[in-house]
Amino acid sequence: MLFREIIGQEETKEHLRQSVREGRVPHAQLFSGISGIGKLQLALAYAQYLNCPHRTEEDSCGVCPTCLQFENLQHPDLHFVFPIVGSDETCDSFLDPWRTILLEKHYFDLEDWHKALGVETKQSMIYEKESGEILRKLSLKPYGNGYKVMIIWQPEKMNATTANKLLKLLEEPPAQTVFLLVSEHPENLLATIRSRVQTIRVPRLETATIARALMQRGVDSVKAADIARIANGSYLAALKKCDESEENQQELRDFIALFRDAYTVGVLKDPQKKYESLKRLRQWSLEMADSKVGREKQKHFLQYAQQQVRENYIRNVGQPELNYQMEAERDFSVRFAPFIHNGNVEQIMQQLDLAERQIEQNGNAKMIFFDLCLQMIVLIKKK
Repeated sequence: MLFREIIGQEETKEHLRQSVREGRVPHAQLFSGISGIGKLQLALAYAQYLNCPHRTEEDSCGVCPTCLQFENLQHPDLHFVFPIVGSDETCDSFLDPWRTILLEKHYFDLEDWHKALGVETKQSMIYEKESGEILRKLSLKPYGNGYKVMIIWQPEKMNATTANKLLKLLEEPPAQTVFLLVSEHPENLLATIRSRVQTIRVPRLETATIARALMQRGVDSVKAADIARIANGSYLAALKKCDESEENQQELRDFIALFRDAYTVGVLKDPQKKYESLKRLRQWSLEMADSKVGREKQKHFLQYAQQQVRENYIRNVGQPELNYQMEAERDFSVRFAPFIHNGNVEQIMQQLDLAERQIEQNGNAKMIFFDLCLQMIVLIKKK
């Protein structure tokens, strides 16, 4: 990948190029930031730039055999580690779908990766067996005169054994080897790993940058501006907002169902309506907890719910210019926003965040979602 192909991130690009020009290439770097801002793309472009024998001040040449191998993700000195499903496997077994999603989608998240693998309902990890493969690959001599590059996507998904083995490699790195860790949650890495890498904090993209990129894809300028603002710095979030699929609309319907029935049970006086709404909440929790939904989708909904609670609170306190919502979301907020206020917003956010963390930790989804319903009944009626 070439630097010029990456959307925005000009300051980060220049920092990376300068480190190569000045011969100050750290052996381990951590690209951190939210999903969909180009962290993995920057790591790929940097790896290619490091190894291109004809690089310029600004970019790789893009035409030499080395660049062509890197652009096809086939260079012998380019290695990948990423979360997979199956402790008896290693990443090499999944290189074909990995290369496909990188070359075709460019910007993607863990949920997209699970879809590509056909394992939407399962959790993925970087297992202990992978650490042996890392050591084996990096013990080989470089194919060319450049660097062996090990890109580790979502390193926070390493289990404890793998993380500790990686730590030893970072402490005594093989010669001419560069580790590039690409993380959305670096706080979940071992503190000792974080202390041995140079952290590059990749910022959110500017709204105008996202809007221009969307218009280049054929999105109407007005819609592009609206979506870019809502995306809050993530190009991937903007792309997903462009996709007005049933799946995207379903999250809003689930959010509305949760809070409408919680309001009915917690606030209204009619016992029959309260009973019917409580039954629906129970059914809602069972449907959300269904194994067919999968934990990544469950976490994504809880993140979406937190975002919508934030947007409704901002609207309720009289700052609609700071709202980041699509039309259907705004329509619901007109009626719902008054119920999200200083008396309950913090606790509602805490409960949604708690549920997300419990899902991440493989908690019992049925209990987590039904408890969430009960908490929302109590909190929505607070003054």
